Amino acid sequence: MEIDNKGTDRPQVLYEDNHLLALFKPAGLLVQGDRTGDPTLLDMARTYIAEKYHKPGKVYIGLVHRLDRPVAGVVIFARTSKAAARLCVQIREHQIKKTYWAIVHGNLTPPEGEVSGYIIRHGTRSFISKPDMSKAQQAHLSYRTLESLSRFSLVEIDLGTGRHHQIRVQMAGMGHPVLGDRKYGSAYSLPRKSIALLAKSLTLTHPTRSEELLIESPTPEDWPWPPQDHLSGA
Repeated sequence: MEIDNKGTDRPQVLYEDNHLLALFKPAGLLVQGDRTGDPTLLDMARTYIAEKYHKPGKVYIGLVHRLDRPVAGVVIFARTSKAAARLCVQIREHQIKKTYWAIVHGNLTPPEGEVSGYIIRHGTRSFISKPDMSKAQQAHLSYRTLESLSRFSLVEIDLGTGRHHQIRVQMAGMGHPVLGDRKYGSAYSLPRKSIALLAKSLTLTHPTRSEELLIESPTPEDWPWPPQDHLSGA
């Protein structure tokens, strides 16, 4: 594996081989294109591979999962169609362990536990729902508090399911919205419309070598912990 992070316009590579490419996504950067036409991590990945390996034509990069725009952390891409297909199976069958860090309002009681319920998506938002509502999806996560201050807590979260805005919705539903997440109840804003949610690591089975692979994200330089110096109100 060779890691090359030279050049200010290159993505930060966390892992690379013939089948996989894992990159760090800064908060505020799109993973995939939308109507804004803003730069994307997917395009950066294609450019990186094309330039590094002098590949003519369109480079294959398989998008197998996403992060919300205001979230930072590790994103993995497939470099072959075989890897993409096998990773999609792992994701669909919840075989990939996704661990996040979040800074949330308040102190959680108990300091560690599990949250189960149902979520329904409506447009660009998701909501806690009853199980008998149309299109309601079961959502499960576990959490543990890493550190607490008077008004905020740093929490590690393992996702059991991967629903739209799941961590953001379920933390807010407990009365502990993610810092900076104005959409779901935070009273504060962070730079670049980011929120204090970090995709810290992915643990998966390598698609061709059948061995466990742990890919970890660095903590961003502007990660707002402790948060007091980073806050701005409405």
